[in-house]
Parts: sequence; structure tokens; C-alpha cells
Amino acid sequence: MVIINAGKPQTLSVGQTVQGVKLISADSAKAVFEVEGKQKELGMGQAASVGGNSPSAGNVTLYADSAGHYFADGYVNGASLRFLVDTGATAVALNSGDAAYAGLDYKRGKKELLETASGTVVGYNVVINTLKIGGLVLNQVNALVLEGGSPSVVLLGMTALNRMDMKRDATTMTLTKKY
Repeated sequence: MVIINAGKPQTLSVGQTVQGVKLISADSAKAVFEVEGKQKELGMGQAASVGGNSPSAGNVTLYADSAGHYFADGYVNGASLRFLVDTGATAVALNSGDAAYAGLDYKRGKKELLETASGTVVGYNVVINTLKIGGLVLNQVNALVLEGGSPSVVLLGMTALNRMDMKRDATTMTLTKKY
């Protein structure tokens, strides 16, 4: 069962295409889809935010997973990373491995002790040149890099979210860049 563009749940057969989404394969653990020429693997209850947003639109539509979280695939300085919308995070936050992957020389940023839900950690203030999710692009975004492997995904915190309008409708969230 899949929901496409916040429509009704429907069953797809392998090879079937609906609204530009083609089911490549599926088993009890995961499904592989093709959208806009790119393959995307999703597990049970996962959601994706691909397609439907033109690069110039300045917005992206996300769909809640089974736990009510909004995840998205996006880019930090051109490096592909996974994001979680987190209104409780003061800033965009990423771990040191993801920062290095995105080409951020984070150790040149201001070092400070940060209080997180997991306790006190060492972090660095940095500026992300380009953050992109769907058709939404932000430049010069303040962020925090935390030493180690946490958080496991990039937290899309308030230094980015304050530059967007957020609209929720049931399990759909649309983020639109403020101009």
C-alpha cells in the first residue's frame, strides 16, 4: 500500500506507474520506487519527499512517517544527506562525519559546549553555503556541528525553519521559503 501526493492509499503492482511514481520491486521489508529517473528505497512506514516540486518553486512537500516524523532527502553544499524536521533544535545540526562529507571545515568554526537531549557535547558554529531540500534552497545557513556520530541525520532546526513558512495538513507538511 502506498500513498502518493497525499492521495488515497492504493496498491501498486511491480512495473506499474502512478502519478510519475513507478514501483520497481517490493517485499515484506521494503519497496523500491523510481521517481524522476532516480530510484528510492523505502521501508515499511517510511515516507519520501521526491517529485512534484520544481527547482524554482521555493517549496517542498513532506509526508509524515508512521511515528509522525517528517524526513527528507536533501543536500548540504551539494552532498546528499537525510534530514529530520526538528522545531525543537535551535539550529541546523549535523554530526562531524556528515559535516566532513559536505566539505565543511567545521573545526575552523567557534568551538563551544552545547546542551542536547543526550547531554553536553562539543560543537562548532559553522555556516552552510547552500542547503537544498526539494525545490527549496537556502544560502548562508547557520549550523552546529557536533563531534561524533550524533545526530544520525541532519536536524533541520530553527536557523533554517525560521526562513520558511510551515503548513501542516494531516500527515502532509509544506515548507515554503520566505522571500
